Amino acid sequence: MIRSYASVLKKHLDQYRQMIFVVGPRQVGKTTLCTRLSQKHSYFNWDNQDHRALIIDGPAGVGEEIGVHQLQEKPGIVIFDEIHKYSKWKQFLKGLFDVYGSMLKIVVTGSSRLDVFKRGGDSLMGRYFQYHLHPVSIREIIAPEIGGNEIQPPHPIDPEDFETLFDFGGFPEPFLKKDLRFSNRWKKMRRQQLFTEDIRDFTRVQEIHQIEILAEILKHQSGQLINYSNLSKKVNVSVDTIRRWIKVLESLYYCFTIQPWSRNVSRSLLKQPKIYLWDWSLLIDSGVKSENFVASHLLKAIHWWTDNGLGDYGLYFLRNKDGREVDFLVTRNQEPWFLTEVKTGKRKSISKDLVFYQKQIKAHHAFQANFAMDYVNADCFSTEQPTIVPVKTLLSQLI
Repeated sequence: MIRSYASVLKKHLDQYRQMIFVVGPRQVGKTTLCTRLSQKHSYFNWDNQDHRALIIDGPAGVGEEIGVHQLQEKPGIVIFDEIHKYSKWKQFLKGLFDVYGSMLKIVVTGSSRLDVFKRGGDSLMGRYFQYHLHPVSIREIIAPEIGGNEIQPPHPIDPEDFETLFDFGGFPEPFLKKDLRFSNRWKKMRRQQLFTEDIRDFTRVQEIHQIEILAEILKHQSGQLINYSNLSKKVNVSVDTIRRWIKVLESLYYCFTIQPWSRNVSRSLLKQPKIYLWDWSLLIDSGVKSENFVASHLLKAIHWWTDNGLGDYGLYFLRNKDGREVDFLVTRNQEPWFLTEVKTGKRKSISKDLVFYQKQIKAHHAFQANFAMDYVNADCFSTEQPTIVPVKTLLSQLI
């Protein structure tokens, strides 16, 4: 399938000298995307023994292998997959870029956050731009060619495609297959890879069984505030261990957390975050899955806008001591931009909390995103009043 990221990465290769770092969950399509950027490319996977030997040999050996000194019409593309498993990966990439940067376009992919691994090597600051590859979204399905603006014109999605996306998730294989048995086996395989390979390879966590129990518990707490004390009792480890393990699961793209918003950033960081899963198809409860579905789309949007240099974007939620709450706030350059409250029923009255918070923080837009409404061919962002909008319309205007 065509991914929105393809045109962005090709544009980067044409315009910028910096390396490309493509990060995202396992099976989200990073390798497929990057190897399709050009028919002429060199590919090295750390898990391949021959490729590993060349990488360990150093930049000169790789340069010799791909013929970097041969006359070429334009710089060749070299792709490194999962290279962050190498303890000296930063040192290797810095050397390769500094020596051959004018002769090569370097693309690096990884299923763990490349900025998490600090093991050895000099800083790569200024030598790369990072792109977050997310599961497929509504906009990628209906119109993968994304314009240069933040907000896209509304566009309808086929109802069957919407149901498939909601039920099977946005990872390409299960979405395209639309087969429940395949999806079940795929999810089991991906879970095994996470707990038998990734956590073992990338961390010092020895209690794999206990962190697997934690992951299972978190499945049933999507959209809720994280209670570290309760989790520590259920898993039988300390609160600090629970905090550390959740960060491990975040770094491996199993889950993500959203902080409460406050103009005082330090205050917001002291409060409990809410947690969501990268793969919303793992969730059973329809209401919980609906909120996670929207959270995933919003996270993808803020990553896309930030990665493409449109500004600095953040995703938060709002909650005060009186229990007033709104599911999501998107900020732009540290200022409130739009609020989103998710509803699944056919409610026709606007949320009082949504109205309250828009007045309090002066967000430009306030949406009550309703799953029960049919698509409406109108721009959600054309009004600044709190408005009930179809989920299908609102999310079609994002990435």
